[in-house]
Amino acid sequence: MDSEATAQLPAMPFPQPDLLTMSPRVRDLQAVCPVSRVRTLTGDEAWMVTRHAELKRLFGERHLGRSHRDPEHAARISDSILFGGPANNFETEEADDARMRALLTPFFSARRMEALRPRVEALADQLIDALANSPRPADLHAALSVPLPVLVICELLGVPYEDRDQFRAWTQGMADMQDRQKAGEAMGRLFGYMQELVRRKRAAPADDVISGLCAVEGGALADDHVAFLAAVLLFAGHETTVVRIDVGTLLLLRNPDQRDALLNDASLLSTAVEEILRLSDTGGSGVPRYAREDVEVAGVRIRAGDAVIFNLGAANHDERVFADPGRFDVTRHPNPHLTFGYGPRFCIGAPLARVELQTVVARLVGRLPTLRLAVPMERLAVRADLLTGGLTQLPVTW
Repeated sequence: MDSEATAQLPAMPFPQPDLLTMSPRVRDLQAVCPVSRVRTLTGDEAWMVTRHAELKRLFGERHLGRSHRDPEHAARISDSILFGGPANNFETEEADDARMRALLTPFFSARRMEALRPRVEALADQLIDALANSPRPADLHAALSVPLPVLVICELLGVPYEDRDQFRAWTQGMADMQDRQKAGEAMGRLFGYMQELVRRKRAAPADDVISGLCAVEGGALADDHVAFLAAVLLFAGHETTVVRIDVGTLLLLRNPDQRDALLNDASLLSTAVEEILRLSDTGGSGVPRYAREDVEVAGVRIRAGDAVIFNLGAANHDERVFADPGRFDVTRHPNPHLTFGYGPRFCIGAPLARVELQTVVARLVGRLPTLRLAVPMERLAVRADLLTGGLTQLPVTW
């Protein structure tokens, strides 16, 4: 397709008048066809998949991956250094992914995360105690949404919490979608920090994930590999959960009938959190993949090397699967959302995210039943420059 034709394609980012509602443009694309040609943030062309059935199939499709045979010339989704373009391990991607999952999954099993629940609850109680006793209005984002996931991932990994401001700045820098140099510098600093921490764990092991990684395979993992895994876990282990706590709180505040239902029936906690997970991504960026060979999706031929965007937020609003998909319903069951992926690409951090969200929701509803926004919804500032999105502040009162 020539440059003039590319310019006529639906262009990301798609307008989103309401933070909690899917973009009307994405909804229109979904209604017309499961697979649409779009123009990315970098002006490149990509296929966007927006329907649930097709995405569910593609998560298990070996013909698509994160790598590209010619990464320097591949289409980019954004200028993000993390997920803006392809990885460069085309020949070894499948084996690399399998090994990483084998190394990390045992540390984040549902059983281990359930054993962690009392500690998460204790940390949440401390933060909510401080919030409840603070002047009003207060910023729930700074008081709870950020510190809880950071505290938890620090304890799990064995990262000193006193370093939180430093590595939080690095992880946010890494997520920058507009300045690759800034993101690259932030990633380099975080990696260097983790290299030093790994050396300390080798010398003085503790009961944490980094020490555990140092010990696997008889201690044969190279320090750089452990540092890389630790940096990935530190980023992935808290950035998206921060956003989900903020959005989950907004969903509860905007839907007082659903909050009351949860307050009156604690057994709805699990389904309420699954509904928050379903509705926690209404943007249009999605997850990038690249076709390793030609593949047909819903009658559309995707050529080898083409970029493919998995729009999970759109799939989670697919009316073919979810009745009244825009409604927040704490009783919704079953709820086959794709927020954590599906099948062999299912997120290994899902058990941790669920424990954290269940803990936060139960306490906000139970301990602060009169919680409400301190500013109009339209005044909330969204981080459009970050890969994970989210808010800069969440002013509340009670």
